[in-house]
Amino acid sequence: MGDKLPKDYKVYVPLTILFVLLVLLMPRSTSFNYKYSKGAPWMYQTLVAEFDFPILKTGAELLQERNSAQKSVIPYYKKDSRIGIKAVQDLNSKNLDNYKSFRRSVASSLNSIYQRGVVADEDYFANSQDGEYDWQQVYLQVEKRAERLPSEEIYSRSSAILELQASLSAFPYADSLCTVSGIYDLIVPDLKLDEQMSHTIHSETVPEISPTKGLVSAGQIIVSNGEIVTSEVEQLLNSYKAEYDASVGYRGNRLIQWLGNALLAFALVVVIFFTIQLTSPVIFTQFNKYTYLLLVFFLSSLTASWLGPATFSIYLVPFPLFAYYLLAFFRKRLILPVYIISLVPLLLFARSGMELFVMHLVAGIVSIYVFKFFNRGWLQFINALIVFVVLAVVWFSFRCVEGLSGVDYWTILRLFLGSLISVAFYPLIYLFERIFNLVSSSRLVELSDTNNKALRELAEKAPGTFQHSLQVANFAGAAARSIGADEVLVRTAALYHDIGKSVNPLCFVENEQQGEDYHKSLDAKESAKAIIRHVTDGLALAEKYKLPRVLREFITTHHGTTRTAYFYNTYVNNGGDPEDVADFMYPGPRPTTREQVILMISDALEAASRTLKDKTPNGISELVDRILLGKFQEQQFNDSDITIKELTIMSETLKEYIQQVYHARVVYPKARKTKK
Repeated sequence: MGDKLPKDYKVYVPLTILFVLLVLLMPRSTSFNYKYSKGAPWMYQTLVAEFDFPILKTGAELLQERNSAQKSVIPYYKKDSRIGIKAVQDLNSKNLDNYKSFRRSVASSLNSIYQRGVVADEDYFANSQDGEYDWQQVYLQVEKRAERLPSEEIYSRSSAILELQASLSAFPYADSLCTVSGIYDLIVPDLKLDEQMSHTIHSETVPEISPTKGLVSAGQIIVSNGEIVTSEVEQLLNSYKAEYDASVGYRGNRLIQWLGNALLAFALVVVIFFTIQLTSPVIFTQFNKYTYLLLVFFLSSLTASWLGPATFSIYLVPFPLFAYYLLAFFRKRLILPVYIISLVPLLLFARSGMELFVMHLVAGIVSIYVFKFFNRGWLQFINALIVFVVLAVVWFSFRCVEGLSGVDYWTILRLFLGSLISVAFYPLIYLFERIFNLVSSSRLVELSDTNNKALRELAEKAPGTFQHSLQVANFAGAAARSIGADEVLVRTAALYHDIGKSVNPLCFVENEQQGEDYHKSLDAKESAKAIIRHVTDGLALAEKYKLPRVLREFITTHHGTTRTAYFYNTYVNNGGDPEDVADFMYPGPRPTTREQVILMISDALEAASRTLKDKTPNGISELVDRILLGKFQEQQFNDSDITIKELTIMSETLKEYIQQVYHARVVYPKARKTKK
């Protein structure tokens, strides 16, 4: 099966969708792929500007300028011309008939003052000292026209009074006369502050603050090899990087760029396809597992594409988590290559792609190995700690290669937090399990607990079958370990494979009471029918107890399409037609996975070994060979992905295991009675 490409078009539909999504994720332009930090040496070649670029102000500089601008709001005043006219009119009502020359001088001075405008003293002095307004300039609106003026061109009320006094200096009695006649009271502010308009104009002018403060010309050296990255150099590098990422994109034909991205995406899809084909082609027939595997690969690619350019965020991503998502449902020989391929997008999308790839490659491989020891409860935190240590060591090794100039504690902290995040996101496995109708290893462990209701009922109603199932689980576990199959799955399946026998337990020899014979009154065909029915009864009970589909498949395949040999031979020996085999055949189907083959062989061997008279190594070896050869001749392995090499390894393991089960015991001598 592993040499033939799948012909079902459904296999290629998810691959096509994955291909399209990967093309859309591919980068569209080049990026500034240098890593640097202030205080560390520049480890690359001397960097020369390829083009002119502006020097960007730092965030602190922009903030300082904006704060300064916020404190320099230019006040906006509207002039009420009626106040000045009324002041002159009120002057005429004053009793100054004997001082006509004085009145004319006062009127002239008032007209001059109100032509420029008067501001209330409290407004002027309150805002000119540490206030929000800048009194160097003002906006003055007269009628519908506004203009920007120096602040000295308008009067405060106090300065207006001083101006009036100065204009009347030729009259020795001016101050007394102005006080007595109330002329000073005629000076009333005619300029009213419009706060809303002041701030509106200010908000429109603040963004005009320039984000740059100079220009670097093409050909100028930005930083030399080995030079320490100071604050000034870092500012130049940041400015160059910003201009580079914004302006230096793909300059060739866009169709050629899309073609290149499509070829890269196609290469990744081909690699993932042949990885499945060469390691576990049966996945193609299990659509839920197949689509889930491709989803995990896509999520890894999406994460690398989304966060790869962000140096801060990418160190928070626990990529070994994707290995955990695979570990829950797949065998390790498939998980490792798929995980490695899922890291390849880091090389395409991340700024420090090679470094991140190596870090997560090493951490992922270590976590795949240790996860089986630390995958439950609080032990997951130990696993996260191990991953963090591995990531930190590999990261530190890269820093040593670059020339260690200090420890970046923030990056170490991000790696630590990322490792803890893997613990928080691991429970998503249970969501995936439900969405894709999968069965995780933890779920199988729960089902293998013999205290659950289904197995308790089997033990109570069919104790012989229950003991048989326990022994089959031991046989199957040893065989699975020998060839690297899923031991947890096959052991759990062994406990449930004969669950249907609890419906009619006395039909089976292991449950018969002494002196009873269920089949005594039945003919061979009726007996065979009763025996075969334990498969359909098992499926009914599996439905009742909501056993996952993967375990139901073991119930239907553990006998495959074999015959009930005892009753068939009895039928033929009693004169029955040898060609009449339909009533003696199990409905099948035949096993399709290695685990199902292991259960079939273990089930047959356990039952046969109970009747074995010659329990010597040769006798056991002949029994194992006979069982395997018989199943092989009945073509029960034709639909499975098991190999001849694996069958050979498994048979040798089972021979050794059965020998250990039936090895001779030491006969304890009886103690002689001593005479007293």
